[in-house]
Amino acid sequence: MPGALDGLLVVSVEQAVAAPYCAARLADAGARVLKIERPEGDFARGYDAYVHGWSSYFVWLNRGKQSVALDFKNKDDFALLQRLIAKADVLIQNLAPGAAQRAGFGSAEMRAKHKRLITVDISGYGDHGPYKDRRAYDLLVQAESGMASITGTEHAPGRIGMSATDVGTGMYAHAAVLEALIARGITGEGRAISLSLFSAMAEWMTVPLLAKEYSGYDWPRLGLTHPMIAPYGVYPSADKVPLLISIQNDREFNRLCEGVMGKPGLDKDPNFATNKARNARREETNRIVADSFAAQSFEQLAAKLDAAQIAWARVSSVGDLSKHPQVRRMTFASPKGEVSIPALAAAYDGQSERLGDVPALGQHTEQVRREFAA
Repeated sequence: MPGALDGLLVVSVEQAVAAPYCAARLADAGARVLKIERPEGDFARGYDAYVHGWSSYFVWLNRGKQSVALDFKNKDDFALLQRLIAKADVLIQNLAPGAAQRAGFGSAEMRAKHKRLITVDISGYGDHGPYKDRRAYDLLVQAESGMASITGTEHAPGRIGMSATDVGTGMYAHAAVLEALIARGITGEGRAISLSLFSAMAEWMTVPLLAKEYSGYDWPRLGLTHPMIAPYGVYPSADKVPLLISIQNDREFNRLCEGVMGKPGLDKDPNFATNKARNARREETNRIVADSFAAQSFEQLAAKLDAAQIAWARVSSVGDLSKHPQVRRMTFASPKGEVSIPALAAAYDGQSERLGDVPALGQHTEQVRREFAA
């Protein structure tokens, strides 16, 4: 089945995570993505060696692309890059602040030359404000944006355990490109898109920010629980399986009391009848639930929770995810062997079960030189 973006040419001067994520999703949809790398390669190639000796980040984010190794200081390579951009539908870059402009392919200049071109500039802090020239990476922005201040436990801030800032920014970029393609189909003109890691996380922080600015509420670090909902947390079973439940409304609390904990009538007690009342007595609420769960086995609780239609989950490990019965898989090839990853989140009829291959550094350079020769 043809991809939705078949025939689209994307030139991505990219490194690390955010821009490669956006470009990978475009490649998944059928776009031809030319990954422009320095002669030494995207530094994410060296992050680790966990997948057949290759970087786990790199194989995940660079499937389906063609690698073209160029030295922008070389006049022939620079001329080739300009020819590629002239033919491109989308130009993505996430180099250091100002690097693309200094190298001669800044978005403003390229958009002036090519009206249908969609440009995507991904940076740490954006193109305005006192931080615009500052370099930034995922964990730094988690800290700077306040994200780390609401993550972790009461003892210390924590990092979201994967590259949430980079991936979130890449997702925003992907959506913005698709929106720009739709707009171009109507107007005939491209669009300049600017995203920053900081802006992405600042938007994610909207609810804690609103709570602080409008009510003075300081969002706490609570680990695996929620500052506004109770009961919502981890309650181990008698056989020590950590169960996480989430009670979203008073009807669910009624079902929890009657169908799981064997405490009919507790949901009518004014001290526990509403979420506000339960949250005001968070410790007591948690103790009641914890004592009940600690007296029952995991199998008993799982059956009762399902029967009562209560949302629950085990606190799983990465190893548990590897064997999880709910995980769908997709595969692709790398120069050192097959790679299997969780399937793309969005599924549709006729979707391929395979993704594009991971390129070796510069694998397609000579092919592209011939194809786009002056």
